[in-house]
Amino acid sequence: MKLKFILVFCLLLVFKVGFSQKKPVVDVKKEFAFAAKQYEGMLLSHPDVTKFPQSTKPDGSPDNRVSGWWCSGFFGGSLWYIYEFTGDNKWKNAANIWTKAVEKEKYNKGTHDLGFILYCTFGNGYRLTKNKEYIEPMLTGAKSLATRFNPAYGVIKSWNQFQDCKYPVIIDNMMNLEFLLWAAKNSNDTSLYNIAIKHADNTLKNHFRPDFSSYHLVGYEEGEKVYSKRTVQGANDSSAWARGQGWALYGYTMMYRETKDPKYLRQAEGIAGFIMNHPNLPKDKIPYWDFNAPNIPNEERDASAGAIYASALLELCNYSPENKKKYFSFAEQILKSLSSPEYKAQLGKNNYFILKHSVGHKPAKSEINTPLVYADYYYLEALLRYNRFFTQK
Repeated sequence: MKLKFILVFCLLLVFKVGFSQKKPVVDVKKEFAFAAKQYEGMLLSHPDVTKFPQSTKPDGSPDNRVSGWWCSGFFGGSLWYIYEFTGDNKWKNAANIWTKAVEKEKYNKGTHDLGFILYCTFGNGYRLTKNKEYIEPMLTGAKSLATRFNPAYGVIKSWNQFQDCKYPVIIDNMMNLEFLLWAAKNSNDTSLYNIAIKHADNTLKNHFRPDFSSYHLVGYEEGEKVYSKRTVQGANDSSAWARGQGWALYGYTMMYRETKDPKYLRQAEGIAGFIMNHPNLPKDKIPYWDFNAPNIPNEERDASAGAIYASALLELCNYSPENKKKYFSFAEQILKSLSSPEYKAQLGKNNYFILKHSVGHKPAKSEINTPLVYADYYYLEALLRYNRFFTQK
């Protein structure tokens, strides 16, 4: 057993050395310099911190939202990422302002998205500064989120109601579990941990098809029974909505990091395989808004889904030695594509968003082929994760 351990360790060491000698394909310093210039313009064009950057309207004007909107934390989170890379305190100060702008949402029990709203802001802020003032809003917010868990259903309720479904749960909700797990560790509240595990386990059991693709929405009845399975923001109920597959991949990669439960790693790798090997995935690795959209190749791409894939895979490859090169190369190709003129805005254009060509909700004719604030967030996160492969000893 000892000899086997030594051999495995040596193989991993050799692989790590060889891997670290690879030169980056994407110039991370250049991309963050561009992001900083764009977001300088974004800050100047958004003096009112009650109006959160979201997208661009069909007439080309900025589309802003309120703090209770599920995306309100992404702008502040992106500012924290720019601060993390640059170390420039002006970004820390700006990030702090836009973080405090969502603080009142810690009392919001009407949304499942408090992880997006509070953890992207206060979570990144605390991680980078250790400012203890950031702790209470997250602990309070986690308790608010926990009120949406009903033991009779075994999952955290997403929307309050959808059509005839009174207890809908969407795959996006996996992204809010990291927030609960952080709060559990920092408050010794095991109930928060148990809620996150229960939700992840029931989602794993009920949201996925045999090929590891995910439905968007599962409706529950009491007794943890499934009422219906649907795909609201995708092409149809049996299709694989591109961003939803990203939420699933990212969510189960995170769950493995936090628990080391191998079932979560198996799930993440299965989802990765579905995405990477899909016959409808374009050569540049930026997916169509739905893998089964009816008019491929004449369908819109979703840069936001690509950015989420890249970020998730750059974490997942740390947990899968046998697939590390494959996951890394795939994520690198996504970042190369997103950093090209095809997907990256011209300086000062695109209402100062970094990326173009995302899709929010095509069936509702909302946010089609437009910038989206969370595309920028996950792109910057992916760049940071990519950069660590070349800078950490």
